[in-house]
Amino acid sequence: MTIQAPQHIQKIAPYQGGKPITELAREMNLKVEEIVKLASNENPLGISPKADYAIQEAILDIARYPDGNSFALREAVSNKFGVAHDQIVFGNGSNDILELVARAYLSSDSETIYSQHAFAVYPLVTQAMGAKGVVVPAKDFGHDLSAMLAAVTDKTRLIFIANPNNPTGTLLGKAALYRLLKQVPQHVLVVLDEAYDEYLSAEYKSEAIGWLKEFENLVISRTFSKAYGLAGLRIGFGLCHAQVADMMNRVRQPFNVNSVAQAAAVASLADDDFVARSYALNQAGMAQLKHGFDQLGLTYIPSFANFISVKVGDAAGINQKLLQQGVIVRPVANYEMPEYLRVSIGLFSENAKFLEVLAGIIKG
Repeated sequence: MTIQAPQHIQKIAPYQGGKPITELAREMNLKVEEIVKLASNENPLGISPKADYAIQEAILDIARYPDGNSFALREAVSNKFGVAHDQIVFGNGSNDILELVARAYLSSDSETIYSQHAFAVYPLVTQAMGAKGVVVPAKDFGHDLSAMLAAVTDKTRLIFIANPNNPTGTLLGKAALYRLLKQVPQHVLVVLDEAYDEYLSAEYKSEAIGWLKEFENLVISRTFSKAYGLAGLRIGFGLCHAQVADMMNRVRQPFNVNSVAQAAAVASLADDDFVARSYALNQAGMAQLKHGFDQLGLTYIPSFANFISVKVGDAAGINQKLLQQGVIVRPVANYEMPEYLRVSIGLFSENAKFLEVLAGIIKG
């Protein structure tokens, strides 16, 4: 072909999500209802009843364009988290927030810093802008904040930090994060990705939103895809200094968040009971999987999210055998963890089926 994309675009390896249930059903000639998917960190409870009702109402007006400024949702987020309207940016999922930060602040002569074993979208958005990604070796499968700080140069524009981290589930202490923010130069934005914060206990829950008043170079990314269960509607938001939000909104596509997603998100924020039930189910499911792994003699990375990475050895081979028996999990060789499988926490019955099939594979 005569027309060629720039080299930094050609070299991008597209993001690969968890295998869809319908795709596996076709490939393995399985019944959809017999398949268990524990691959994409989705909420096994589905969505809030309040969100369900809001979706049905919003669909009635689907022929209209959505509110491009997301006023009702902006008001709900402002009230829920105690931030000003002009500090909020909405995205088509939190992935969109990460991309908006990159589009607003990166260029071909700039650098970003992120950890080994961290979310795959960080290098993707960096490369898409032609910027240089600096990977800092992990420490016990988590972020080494001292090493990340030492990697900062005059060209550094963004530091991506996932807390809890995906796919390892590791968590950074609040004091350590605060110290990092105190030391990071003002020309560097720290993007704190808190997609799994709703799964943290009160002891560990983030306090970063309160830090926005002190740190103008802090961006917090949140999502409705995990605990709120709105993964299919694609909606997330960023919280930051008003000037940063203004820059991100300048590169944001018009109507990037659809009206149904906005209505569902507003309703979800008003349903604390649903989030509490999701948290409780996750805690029980995590204990169930850990017990199962202990029984099988498998080691795993202690996780603070709604998934856990377990060391199984031949992860690719075991994953294929799981697929053949209708169980979808996530191999994470692309995260330099070729011996691990990442398993989302599901319903009790889903976790049990996964453990039963896994045990049969391991024991031969």
